[in-house]
Amino acid sequence: MNKYNATLKKRKWWRKDALLDALFVEAALHEGVLEANHETFGTKPGHKPINLTGTPTIYLVRPEQQPPTVDWFIAQATYKDTKGYPRQHVLAFHHSAGQPFRLAVATPIHWGRRMPRPRLDADGYLADMDNTVARAVAKEYQNLWNNEKKEGASGYRLARNSFSRKAFPAVNKGLYVSFADHGSIFGFRTADGGMFFLFGMVNDEKSVNQMLSEALLVPRGSKTIQELGANWFS
Repeated sequence: MNKYNATLKKRKWWRKDALLDALFVEAALHEGVLEANHETFGTKPGHKPINLTGTPTIYLVRPEQQPPTVDWFIAQATYKDTKGYPRQHVLAFHHSAGQPFRLAVATPIHWGRRMPRPRLDADGYLADMDNTVARAVAKEYQNLWNNEKKEGASGYRLARNSFSRKAFPAVNKGLYVSFADHGSIFGFRTADGGMFFLFGMVNDEKSVNQMLSEALLVPRGSKTIQELGANWFS
């Protein structure tokens, strides 16, 4: 957090690739790139210093269950949102061999929602998420935003009160929004047998104009995706 806050004090940090690459990767890197758009259109930067309230909760994967080329962890922390209100956020960091940990995706938790309790093994590590469900859920968001297939094409369906489901008609009314892919999916099995997922929807690198972070819950035995948090950055 100290390195992040120090970077934000540097003039036009979003124009300096070395600063971006030192802090961000995947979807979060797009957030840095998009700050240049804020400068172009004369709006204030969307990033603000992070001052934590209390101690973050760190969710760790058993080392031998990490992917072959990267290590990652999830953090749950409380700090002020873009409107200045203390709010729970969930973040994922990862690094590859020889690289520091960098922020891959982050989103505030919606008011009235909370992070689910994870299922932990005897040593306190996260239980593995279901990768098949994870890919289907991420694909459903791409189906929705790209408007290529009807909702539910992946076998899963967004809850009616979903931020994305409500935002889609309004956003598409004035600007066609589509995503090239999603970033890495981070997640775990919940204590009651459901699934928690955290990932970012991203554009093609040559056409970056928005990104979307999602924190999602699929309850045990359900095909409905509940949105615990989301962050639109454009």
